[in-house]
Amino acid sequence: MERVLELRVHGVSNTPPDQLLGLTAGTNGDGAQPTLVAGGQTTGFYRSSAAGRDDPITVEAYSWGQLTSGARTRRDVERALWTLMLPFALANVALHARADIPPDPDQERWASRSGITAWLIRLFCLSLTCTLVVTVTGVGVDLIAWQCVEADCLGRIPGPWEFLGDPWWREGTRTLALGLLLPLLVLAGIGLVAFRTYQYEAQMPADPHHHAPAREDGEPDGRPDPGEPLRNPLQDPTFWNGEGQLRRAAVLHLCAGAVSAAAVPVTAVMIMDPPRGVRAAVAWPTVALLAAVVVIAVIAVARPWLSRRQGATPLGRWSAAVVALTALGLAGAFTLLLLPEGVAGQPLSAYRPPDGCTAQPATAGCRTDRSLPGYDTAVAWLLAYQVLLLLAIAAANRSGRRALIGPVAGMVLLPLGATWIERGLPVLPAAPGELRTWMLVGPAVALAAAGLFLPRLRPAVPTQPLGAYTDLAWRGCAPAVIAGFGWMMAVAYCAGLLYWVSDRLDASAEPSGPSRVVPPLAVFWAGLACAIGLAALIGMLIRAVVLLHRLRRVEYARLAATPGLSAHDLRRCRDVSTYRALHRLIGEHAVRLLGCYAAFCAVLVTLCCAAALSGERPSPLSPSGWQNAIHWTAERGDTLLGWLPVVMAALGLLVYRTDSVRRSVGVIWDVCTFWPRAAHPLAPPSYAERAVPELQTRVAGLLALPPHHGDRMDGVILSGHSQGTVICAAVLLQLPRRWRLRTWFFSYGCQLTRLYGRVFPSYFGPERLRALAGALTWPGGHVAWTNFWRDTDPLGWQVSAGQRDVPVADPEALHPSGGEVADPPIRSHSGYPESVEFTRERAVVSRLLRRTVPSPRQRTGG
Repeated sequence: MERVLELRVHGVSNTPPDQLLGLTAGTNGDGAQPTLVAGGQTTGFYRSSAAGRDDPITVEAYSWGQLTSGARTRRDVERALWTLMLPFALANVALHARADIPPDPDQERWASRSGITAWLIRLFCLSLTCTLVVTVTGVGVDLIAWQCVEADCLGRIPGPWEFLGDPWWREGTRTLALGLLLPLLVLAGIGLVAFRTYQYEAQMPADPHHHAPAREDGEPDGRPDPGEPLRNPLQDPTFWNGEGQLRRAAVLHLCAGAVSAAAVPVTAVMIMDPPRGVRAAVAWPTVALLAAVVVIAVIAVARPWLSRRQGATPLGRWSAAVVALTALGLAGAFTLLLLPEGVAGQPLSAYRPPDGCTAQPATAGCRTDRSLPGYDTAVAWLLAYQVLLLLAIAAANRSGRRALIGPVAGMVLLPLGATWIERGLPVLPAAPGELRTWMLVGPAVALAAAGLFLPRLRPAVPTQPLGAYTDLAWRGCAPAVIAGFGWMMAVAYCAGLLYWVSDRLDASAEPSGPSRVVPPLAVFWAGLACAIGLAALIGMLIRAVVLLHRLRRVEYARLAATPGLSAHDLRRCRDVSTYRALHRLIGEHAVRLLGCYAAFCAVLVTLCCAAALSGERPSPLSPSGWQNAIHWTAERGDTLLGWLPVVMAALGLLVYRTDSVRRSVGVIWDVCTFWPRAAHPLAPPSYAERAVPELQTRVAGLLALPPHHGDRMDGVILSGHSQGTVICAAVLLQLPRRWRLRTWFFSYGCQLTRLYGRVFPSYFGPERLRALAGALTWPGGHVAWTNFWRDTDPLGWQVSAGQRDVPVADPEALHPSGGEVADPPIRSHSGYPESVEFTRERAVVSRLLRRTVPSPRQRTGG
């Protein structure tokens, strides 16, 4: 008997297999149960225990939720800690939000619009790794090894670290060498965890050719598919297999991070005690080695051997060379730090906080900022250049390489202007005395932002949008917006860590004010930005609530206009109008609201970067009220930042343990971890790099079985819900054509147009969705794709890419009928397979899949 399999793939809510299969428990708990038929406990394929081999339609559920959530085990705690790497995940997602990514990755050129944007995003990811490392270096080298000099301060550090107060360790920069071990150990731990997660990227679909039916002469009936021209980057066979690329990129990031950690104390030594003699013989080769690693990293992230996903290839000679240069540079840095201080110049003890401040706080210099020389300035310049880099990413993705003139000019003129102000330039007159470096940040950012006002580049083949609200998100600046949110979260993490550590080392004083242990000035302004940004976020949420209320009134008026409605029906209209208003709010206004918030944050961080470069900190003792207000606000923001990592880790744990939190927050996490780690190798692992090959193997394996095999299927309905729709689309684009001709795609709760299509146009934009519909077109011209949608579903919309759109009534009626006493439920984003429209469509599609030659059917409703 000819059989059809409906293979259901759930979304981010991690629907259990019994619910996916539509099983209900009996009165005595003896109903049908889900049975594992393939896979394992982490990812498995389930069928009902009551399913038989003679059933014309067999329902099977694929459960992949254990990759991102699961039971209350130790693994949940480990995965919750991955939420601390969410900034890396967002920066990695930004790479996939580029426009004009060619379908064939070998056709992408560095000088192209997508190629330059990819290089800039990878540079930004590299700088994000360095931001984390420089922060931990500040904790170990600046706060602990340099500023924490007294026994009571050292006693607050967990462990027996009081020996650091001995005269031998306090001599020269020996304590800095010990403090440098902290960021290196953190890097080693991150690298170890990252390398352990690369097994997903090593997953490849199994080849089912050996199951192909044989002809009478004994030769296999299946023939390799002729090479199809790639029309979507998701068709690249190596898209979900990038283990080699990840390992090479991870080596580059870890080495660049180690170099940035060593650069902090080495730069301080060069400032405090310019090397001479033996010290110079060690210092300058060390600087050259560290600089060489940075130059190689900047160049390497644009080279094809690192930017192409080439499978499980070896690390290569370049990786070995970078590791060797990094090891030599670290050896030179430790040697320089352990050498005694030079005979010339001011003694290094003059730069440290003086001893005895606990007993005699009035001692000269006790309330003076004696942080590690050069560290505050380096942090401020790093943040300023990351803002300029984000603007360059936005300009390049929006208007191509011509728009980089402004950002490049800003990056060049800013340090030249600072040099002119502080030291003067030979060809220019002296700078005005009232001019300061921080005053140049605003003009430099404005110059860089000028590229955003150039006309937006259009695709080579112009196409009309699929419908309303399907144009590019944020006017083509999606990569910069996504990476910018990740950057703000990373800065918040880093500022919170520095604040928290400094507060614990000197609990008697406030880090935002006078203290013996002072974090970088950027921490103070980050606290102010956090407080203002949080207030703006609350304002945006209030605006969203106002819009929801307005849309709800419009929808209620539309529903209540039907004549003959009872009081009960009008009450139900209010409930339905809420869901319809939420559907419109997310589909029509969510992207715009996020864009407005991103624009506000861009102005805010620009001002804070300028303030960090100014070197000024408002005093709480100032008679002027505005300084007191700024200081108080920054203190509250610093307190929030200090708890942010803990809150995020706890929220990540709740996402994995609590379904309600997962449905509201977990969607962000699952969208981020869907994409492979092609930009940031230290981001959380991608679950799709296991789910997509497994689904591809399962579908092809069942279709390739011999005709008389008991498990053979004559056709497969690949049925995806919400995020499962995205996974199924990726599977279908990877599936060979001979198996696609026996497959039908059911999508419901589909986000491919108004969310994915707008943010990721190179994969799900108008022309790429039409390519997906073309890949599912049968020889008769019919598109084997049905999309179900509801106007009460906040995450499901029409597609209109050539497939069949079927509206699903929700609720089925406003009042009970047929003797029922309860109102028909409003299912919103769930329960599509239980609808009448779904059952009817599945019955028709199953008859089409059982035919030897698919025949076109009349299209209706789409």
